[in-house]
Amino acid sequence: MNPAKIIDHTNIDPKAREKDIKKTCQEAKKYKFRGVCCNPEWVRLVHNELKSAGVKTVVLIDPPMGLSSHSKRVEMCKKAKKDGADELDIVMNIIDMKYGRYDDILKDLKEICKILPTKVIIGSGYLTDEEIKKASEIVKKAGAFCVKTATEKDPLEHIELKEKAKHLKIMREGAPGLKIKASGKIRTYKDLLMMVEAGADIIGTSLGVEIMKQYKRKKK
Repeated sequence: MNPAKIIDHTNIDPKAREKDIKKTCQEAKKYKFRGVCCNPEWVRLVHNELKSAGVKTVVLIDPPMGLSSHSKRVEMCKKAKKDGADELDIVMNIIDMKYGRYDDILKDLKEICKILPTKVIIGSGYLTDEEIKKASEIVKKAGAFCVKTATEKDPLEHIELKEKAKHLKIMREGAPGLKIKASGKIRTYKDLLMMVEAGADIIGTSLGVEIMKQYKRKKK
């Protein structure tokens, strides 16, 4: 397996400038990554940089805990679509999840999933195993195509990869048939393989270039 095909090459650094985003896009084109994941303000630039490259423009919406109002979330997603996004990576309202407001979460996500193909970030580091499964069930009901662990900048991304691997298996139980995206602390080719073996279909990482270099060295 060529890992480039499953990597969403990520630059969500709040300090990133235009030249940094362009560099990320150039790297994505060179290695033929699955996509480039960026913050909303860079969607138009990323879309223009990736035209005809076969690399998706993916936008991160409402980190770190999905606390914006429903109307604001819909507005952000529609603007991302207008600017050229191919996919949404949107954070579920994690506070609603913790308080069991499942109907509110489902209503919010159902409308958003109609805008663009959607991955929903459940913030697995904040949740119990039971909540991870329930969150994954909601994501499937909402019409998303993928359930995602967390963002790279999630405050609780200190959890070990072995724990994350367990989360992926629970997510698969809760949302059979959906793709699973793992993100956070995936820094090496070995890390990537661990996540794939645990059930990940897509990998989110800002270290895609280093992972590809490691992969190519191992192939020699």
